[in-house]
Amino acid sequence: MTDYSFTTEVDVRFQDLDAMGHVNNAVYATILEEARVAYFREVLDLQLNEIGSVLASLELDFRRPVSSTGPVTVAVRVPELGTSSLRMDYEIRENAGAAADGDDGGVAAEGHTVQVAVNRDGDSRPIPDDWREGIREFEGL
Repeated sequence: MTDYSFTTEVDVRFQDLDAMGHVNNAVYATILEEARVAYFREVLDLQLNEIGSVLASLELDFRRPVSSTGPVTVAVRVPELGTSSLRMDYEIRENAGAAADGDDGGVAAEGHTVQVAVNRDGDSRPIPDDWREGIREFEGL
């Protein structure tokens, strides 16, 4: 997980597994959401429900199944800031030794989202200066 500025662990629960014993594909979006919440909380000291933003885009590429419960590590970075949007890149990694088949873990999925800052009416607005400054400082942009 090189070139990622932030990492967090997200728990995988038994109920997240499908009939094949793998994390269900829809759960990956929730894993990204939990990592996004942690990023805003830890980097900007903001709760995601307080920031006035919406998810405009979500893309996931699956590399290998996660086949165990327990934590996965999610790496997050913000590679670019737009006027009203910010892209977030993610890497979900199954922790070493956690895989049911005993392998050493690895990248399970990669993805990105685009968050758009919105006002109370749901119209896009510029990213607040304090977010912009905090992200630029943290990410080295």
